[in-house]
Amino acid sequence: MTFQPYPTESGNNAMASPGQRPAQPQSLRNAVRLMWVGAALALIGVIVTLAFSSKIKSAVTKAAVKANATRRSQGKSVLTTSQIHSVASVTVILLVIVGIIALLLWVWMAWANNKGSNWARIVATVLFGLNTISLLLEVGRASITIIVVAIGWLVGLGAIVFLWRKDTTAYVRPQVR
Repeated sequence: MTFQPYPTESGNNAMASPGQRPAQPQSLRNAVRLMWVGAALALIGVIVTLAFSSKIKSAVTKAAVKANATRRSQGKSVLTTSQIHSVASVTVILLVIVGIIALLLWVWMAWANNKGSNWARIVATVLFGLNTISLLLEVGRASITIIVVAIGWLVGLGAIVFLWRKDTTAYVRPQVR
């Protein structure tokens, strides 16, 4: 006597043979595509930061000089010219590093979620939560960068919505063996 495996329902996917995973749902493919869009946006951000590094340094220098004037009038210590130059350079370097980290996180999440990893869906959700905090902090500053942060946030929101759809959940649910 042979036993057939108990059939499981996995959304609108066709039944898979034992040991095989059903076809990847469209919602998961859409989430992964949005993650690649997020990676492209992060790459563009790094390129723009590098292209406008001299303007960024100039803006940081002007802000530091202005802060120095205020601190000097209050009798507090001020930054030297060399320190101001260092702050401007470090600012650009940090912006590039943060952009590269964001790029790598988008790529990692696209890769892991494309494999159907449940842990990746959870990590992507946590990263989206951190991105939401970043957006809220940017709103408090009311600068032009809020547009870029908001676009990245919307891409992340779309990916998260697709990741938590019913058919994606059925697909990534750990299989009982």
